[in-house]
Amino acid sequence: MKKGSTEHDPRGLIYEAYRIEGITDAQCRSIFFDWALGMDAARDSRTDIQALLELYGNGQPEHPMTAVLRDGLTGAEKPRRRGGWRSRDR
Repeated sequence: MKKGSTEHDPRGLIYEAYRIEGITDAQCRSIFFDWALGMDAARDSRTDIQALLELYGNGQPEHPMTAVLRDGLTGAEKPRRRGGWRSRDR
């Protein structure tokens, strides 16, 4: 088993992100994206993110990865139509 590995972070990516000094928001987003792609699609990602926040985020509320994980809980907005013939004035 890899150091920092949990059922919510089997490759230890989030664990390692919290250990990197001076990590940027962009690097945290990239690590989060890699983490998300590596997870089993059948798992509930919101439950995993919440568990990771409790495990790491509570102790480091100002860390950039904590902000990324919180953003991950909110999810993406529903895509909206941005153009096309239906949106034009008639």
